[in-house]
Amino acid sequence: MNSIKDDYSTEDLEGRPPSGVRRSLYIIIFEADTKLGRLFDIALLVAILLSVVAVILETVPSLQEHHRLAFFYFEWAATLVFTLEYILRICVARKPLRYIFSFFGLIDVLSILPAYISFLFPGIRYLMVVRVLRLLRVFRILKLVRYVEAIRVLQKALVASRYKIYIFLGVIGTLVLIMGTLMYIVEGDQTGFQSIPEAMYWTIVTMTTVGYGDVVPLTIMGKLIASFMMLIGYAIIAVPTGIVTSELYDAQQEENNTSKKLVCSDCGKKLN
Repeated sequence: MNSIKDDYSTEDLEGRPPSGVRRSLYIIIFEADTKLGRLFDIALLVAILLSVVAVILETVPSLQEHHRLAFFYFEWAATLVFTLEYILRICVARKPLRYIFSFFGLIDVLSILPAYISFLFPGIRYLMVVRVLRLLRVFRILKLVRYVEAIRVLQKALVASRYKIYIFLGVIGTLVLIMGTLMYIVEGDQTGFQSIPEAMYWTIVTMTTVGYGDVVPLTIMGKLIASFMMLIGYAIIAVPTGIVTSELYDAQQEENNTSKKLVCSDCGKKLN
């Protein structure tokens, strides 16, 4: 997948069709520099917001009972509009595959798929709330470059820390398995630890300091193990936070160094 920076750059001149109706539609649909383009994007954002709000309100029993058909027609009208928009984006793009597999291209198609899949699995249509991700285009529309740069730094930090996170999750998984098995042996099925998976579930709930209370140890040894798990839970939560924070600092420093380099030697102005 392309970086978020590349996805925000889809309006570059290389992406425009050479001339004709496709070029005009491209400028309106993909760019926000013209009056029509800006109006199109703002109207699209309003439609996305209304669609998401409609999906949320439909789950309210009283509203669902009295306005079921209204919600149904509105959601399908919005879905058809977004489908037409998606098809138009593909048709006017000079490189359709580049758009289809870009960050926003994937978000666009994911925002309409739940509606069509709901014919087979009705409940899945509520996933249409994923359309809220399309509101990220507001950064491009309002030219909020600083926010785009912040997203890029965060993305770089997450990518750089992925291997450390994988190792961390592996260690946690091993600890959960061992401690869950130990609790199953100590407590047994009389106190709710009916299987090793059930005991592993309890271990995860305890380590994350959630503590639902649906399964609790009753023996002295079980309570000692639970106390130990609670204490190390705080340390475990701090580890991934430290990893990502460290990488985030490094990514920000790299970004700052890059920005300093992109300065014109004649006038002193930044080139980016």
